[in-house]
Amino acid sequence: MAAETGREVPCHVAIIMDGNGRWAKARGLERLEGHMQGVESIRRAVKGALTRGVRYLTLYAFSTENWGRPRTEVSGLMDIFCRCAVNETPELKRQGVRLRFIGDVARMSGEVREGVAYCERETAENDRLTVLVALNYSARWEITQAVRTIAGEVREGKLLPEEIASETVSSHLTTVGVPDPDLLIRTSGEYRISNFLLWQSAYAEFYFTDICWPDFDEAEFDRALAAYAGRNRRFGRV
Repeated sequence: MAAETGREVPCHVAIIMDGNGRWAKARGLERLEGHMQGVESIRRAVKGALTRGVRYLTLYAFSTENWGRPRTEVSGLMDIFCRCAVNETPELKRQGVRLRFIGDVARMSGEVREGVAYCERETAENDRLTVLVALNYSARWEITQAVRTIAGEVREGKLLPEEIASETVSSHLTTVGVPDPDLLIRTSGEYRISNFLLWQSAYAEFYFTDICWPDFDEAEFDRALAAYAGRNRRFGRV
C-alpha cells in the first residue's frame, strides 16, 4: 500500500466515477446494473482512502448535465442513492467517515434531500475521513453562485471590490473548509474533467485510466497513488 511505502500520500483525492453504463453494455446488462456495481467500487475507494491515509475523498456522483439522461436511468440512480444513504451510513459512521454533500441539493426531490440530511447528521462528528459527494453538481454553477453572493456583499457594503481575492472566492464555494484536491482521478478512458471542481483543481495532479468505474479496485487506487507520488509538484516554482 502507498501509505506503507513511505511515499507521499495525497491529502485530498477527487474521483470522476465514469464508465458504469459502458461496463454494463459490454456485458449485455442494463445500464443501471453498472451503476449498482459502481456502488461496490465506492466501498473499495472509501476503504482504500481510509487505509492509505487520505483525509478527503470527493466523488462525482451526479452532475447537472446528467438530467439529460433517459428518465428511467435518472430515476434508477436516485433510487440507488436513497437506498445507499440508509444502508451504508451506519457502517461509514462506525469507520469514522464523515459524509458531506456539495451541489444544488435543494433542487433534488424530498426523498433525496431527506437522505442527504440523514447522512450528514449521522456522520457529523466523524473526522477520520471526509467523503464529499458531488450531487447535482456543476463547477460553473458553483462559481456562478459564489460570484452572485460576493456581488451581493459588495452591494450591501459588506465588502469592497478591491478586497476580493482568490481566498474570497474559495470561501464562497461549496467546498469551503476543505483543502483543494491534490489528485484527480478519472476512469473509463476519458481525458476531461467535465465541469468538476474547476476552481479547486487548478494545481491538482491528474490520473486517467481506461478502467471503467465498476472495475476500479484497490490495486488501481494504489497505481494512482504511486503515479502521484512520482510527480514533482512545483506550483509554478522552479
